[in-house]
Amino acid sequence: MNRPSPGWRADYPHFEPLQMHWADSDIYGHMNNAVHYRLFDTAVQSILISNGLLDLGGSETVFLVVASGCDYFDEIAFGDRIEAGVRVTRLGTTSVTYEISIFRNGNEQAAATGRFTHVNVSRRARCPVKLADAARTVFERLAAS
Repeated sequence: MNRPSPGWRADYPHFEPLQMHWADSDIYGHMNNAVHYRLFDTAVQSILISNGLLDLGGSETVFLVVASGCDYFDEIAFGDRIEAGVRVTRLGTTSVTYEISIFRNGNEQAAATGRFTHVNVSRRARCPVKLADAARTVFERLAAS
């Protein structure tokens, strides 16, 4: 099995500050692996909301996660300053795939790199809906070069 390499800070066009909580630590003294997924989702949802692509209570469409994964490279512990670098690696007609790396204490290499795919669906019918032009514009700005 080929182990992926950690991402580099310069690879990401957008950063979201994140907050680790005391309860995020596990018995081994580092951030529990499941917390990474919560942070990935928080970073992306912050982008969607701040760009007007998601109204939590009223949007006609919502983004559902259909695939996800994570590679871990370095431990993160309570007290570390963390932020997520976000980029889009694939933009489809109804879907978008993000790569999110968590950086600790200003390091240039990521402590963890995750990915997930959102499908834009009708809030009511839950069937795929073409991405709006406004969404496509935001995602293109986040696209990996």
